[in-house]
Amino acid sequence: MRALWLMAGLVCVGVGGVGVVVPGLPTTVFFVAAAWCFSRSSERMERWVLGLPGVGQLVADYRSGLGMPRRAKVVAIACIVAAVSISAGIALDHPAARAGVTAAGLFGIWWILKRVPTRETELRVRVERGVE
Repeated sequence: MRALWLMAGLVCVGVGGVGVVVPGLPTTVFFVAAAWCFSRSSERMERWVLGLPGVGQLVADYRSGLGMPRRAKVVAIACIVAAVSISAGIALDHPAARAGVTAAGLFGIWWILKRVPTRETELRVRVERGVE
């Protein structure tokens, strides 16, 4: 079973790595998933993901319930808008496909805004409660 979790983690790292260079493909979510898979298979690989520059701190923050920094939310939403606009506005001809892509994009934006905590807000709430 550990080998399957390790393979799944490596696949997530691979897709997340592609997401670094491909606009519209998320990056951090795949590294969060990779860390989760590695937590079940390889402590060394989990530490490696958490130590990656740029993404490691985002994964650690998400795991601790801090969510995403406000700037990352803005960038993520902008990328969703750009990808959906290109896909639904230019690349797709079929109305159902356009509607599906638009619905998926709107759901992604809703999820980021309503379900993913904002790091700065969570830190402020923790300070107000005396929990750090």
